[in-house]
Amino acid sequence: MRAALPRWAGPLAVKAAVFITVMCCALTALLGVLVHVSVTNQTIGEARDLALSRLTEATAAYEAGDPLTPGADLDPAGLPAPLRELAAAGGRGTMVGDHDGRPTMWAAGPADRGRTLAVAVDHSQQARTIRGLDRAIVWSSALAIGATLLVGAFAVTRVTRRLHATARVARRISAGDLDARVNDVLTRDPSRPQDEVAAVAAALDSMAASLQGKLLAEQRFTADVAHELRTPLTGLHAAAELLPPGRPTELVLDRVAALRTLTEDLLEISRLDTGRERLDVADEELGALAARVVRASGTGTRVEVVRDARAETDRRRLERVLGNLVANAHKHGRPPVVLAVDGSVVTVRDHGDGYPEYLLAHGPQRFRTEAGAKGHGLGLTIALGQAEVLGARLEFANAPDGGAVAVLTLPRTAPDGDTPPDEPV
Repeated sequence: MRAALPRWAGPLAVKAAVFITVMCCALTALLGVLVHVSVTNQTIGEARDLALSRLTEATAAYEAGDPLTPGADLDPAGLPAPLRELAAAGGRGTMVGDHDGRPTMWAAGPADRGRTLAVAVDHSQQARTIRGLDRAIVWSSALAIGATLLVGAFAVTRVTRRLHATARVARRISAGDLDARVNDVLTRDPSRPQDEVAAVAAALDSMAASLQGKLLAEQRFTADVAHELRTPLTGLHAAAELLPPGRPTELVLDRVAALRTLTEDLLEISRLDTGRERLDVADEELGALAARVVRASGTGTRVEVVRDARAETDRRRLERVLGNLVANAHKHGRPPVVLAVDGSVVTVRDHGDGYPEYLLAHGPQRFRTEAGAKGHGLGLTIALGQAEVLGARLEFANAPDGGAVAVLTLPRTAPDGDTPPDEPV
C-alpha cells in the first residue's frame, strides 16, 4: 500500500527535489574528483621526487663502491615487473606498489651486468592521507547535499503551498463561490517584488472580481426586467379579458399567460441566484407528495412507489422540482412518463429522444433548448436551483433503451416515518 504524500508534495515539488538532488550529487562528485585527483597527484609527485632523489644517491654510492643507502637494493624481490623491465631497457622510473604488505613508492634504474638498482620508500602515510581525504570528501558532500535539500525543500514547498492555495480558490470559484480570493502574501504589499505565483494569484483574483461583477449585473438585470414586466402584464391581462369572446381573444390571453409564466420564472431564478432562499421544513410522505404533483399537472403520468419514505423537506419547493420535471418530460419527451419513488430517490422518466448532449455535459442552461423545441430552458434550471436549496442532488441521464431520466436524491429520509437509515437507532 502506497504511503499518502502531503498535500504540498505534488509533481512540481517532486521534480524540484529530484533536480536539486541530481545537481547536488553531480556538483559534489565533480568537486570531490577534482580535489582527490589534485591532492593525489601532489602527494604521489612528492613521493616520486623523494624516491628518485634517493635512487640518485644510491646510484652514486653504488658507482663509487660505497655501501648502498637504506632502502636501496639490487634486484629486490618485491620490485614490480614493469619497473624491472624498464630498468633492463636502460630507463629510470617510479611506481607505487606493495612491499611487505605496505604501500611503497619504488624507484628503479639500470646497474652493471644487467642488474637493477631499486629504492623503496614507505608510502603508507601518504596513502592514509589520501584515504582520509576521500572520507572527508564523502561526508562533507553528504552534509552539503542534505543541507541543500533542506533549504531547497523549504523554498520549493513555500511556492507549491501558494500554488495549491491558488488552485483551491480556482476550484471554489468554478463551484460557484465567487467571493473566494487568493490574497497572496506578495500581492498584499505592492512594494515587494512580485514573482510568477503572485502574478497568477493576482490575475485569478482580478478574474473572479470581474466575473462576480458581471454575474451580479446580469442577476440585477434579470430581476429588474422581471419586476418591470409584472405591472404592464397585469394591465395587459386585464385589458385582454375585456375583449369580446372569440379565437383572437383566446390567442391574446394565451400569449399573455405565457409572458406572465416567463416573468414569474425569471423572478424565481433571480431569487435563487441571490442564494438567500429559506426552507420551510416539514415531515412529508414522498409517495403521497408525488401523487399530488401528478394530479396538479393534469397529465397521464404514472406514479410508482417502490419503497415509500418520509422526508424532512420543504413541500412547496419539492413539488416545484417534481412538477417542472414532469412538465419537461411531457413537453420534450414521449409517454409513458413515470414518476417513481424508491426511498430517498425520486425518478422521473419519459420515453422520448432523451436529453441533449449539452445538458448532460454542462447541466440545464437558461434560454437554451434544442433546435425546434419549445420553451425557454427555465424549467430544468429552476428545478436544479430549488434542488440545491433543498440540499438534494438532481442528476440528468439518458436511459440505455431510450428516454430521459432525471434522478432526485433527497437527504435525511426515513422509511415509514422511522429513524433515517443513515442514523443510529
